[in-house]
Amino acid sequence: MGRRRSPLLTPMRFFGVMLLVGIGLLMHGLRGETAPQPSAAQAFTVPAPSAAPSRGPAAPTRLAAPTPGKAAKSPPGTRPRSVPVRLRIPAIGVDTPMINLALGKNGVLEVPPVDSAQLAGWYSRGPAPGEVGAAVVAGHVDTPTGRAVFYRLGALTKGSAIQVTRLDGRTAHFTVDAVEVYPKHSFPSTKVYAGTTVPQLRIITCGGGYTKRTGYLGNLVVYATLKRIA
Repeated sequence: MGRRRSPLLTPMRFFGVMLLVGIGLLMHGLRGETAPQPSAAQAFTVPAPSAAPSRGPAAPTRLAAPTPGKAAKSPPGTRPRSVPVRLRIPAIGVDTPMINLALGKNGVLEVPPVDSAQLAGWYSRGPAPGEVGAAVVAGHVDTPTGRAVFYRLGALTKGSAIQVTRLDGRTAHFTVDAVEVYPKHSFPSTKVYAGTTVPQLRIITCGGGYTKRTGYLGNLVVYATLKRIA
């Protein structure tokens, strides 16, 4: 994210919804600094959990709005839907309030305001953390004036803990499964956004290198699975 808003991705929770991809959370990087990027060891060693098939290849920049569908039955240990209010990732020092993100008039997911770059945002029309499906969280890696909430997201490793405090007073505890970076022109929308049969979390920011002409070249995605709600 930078001096102008850039389009985000939205989750494909329901079958038959084709997401058109193009996340760009920052147009201007920090001078002389590069955010940490994950090593190959943090990627999935086996294919990611299977997802609903898409109807065709993803296209850059824009995306379709999700449509309602039948929710899957919650497995043991989950709780009814509750809005997330705080995100903690102890390994990288993240402890921040959360705001709701919606789709703009152009059908693109809104992003947290640049003047609130230390906040994380949750796509409020998708699954909530702790519900069945892939709950989507997004935020800035940096801004023209400094580091943002997810500057160190690429330093996360498999097994790291992520905690999401909910409005009902309970905390959803997730464990990181993988951290991967994708070029924007080949972002795997089905892998990232399709519905899942267990509660999962996706945290997304920019990554994959930076140039002054194009901004960030890709997107960094953290995959995590719910362990418990307490």
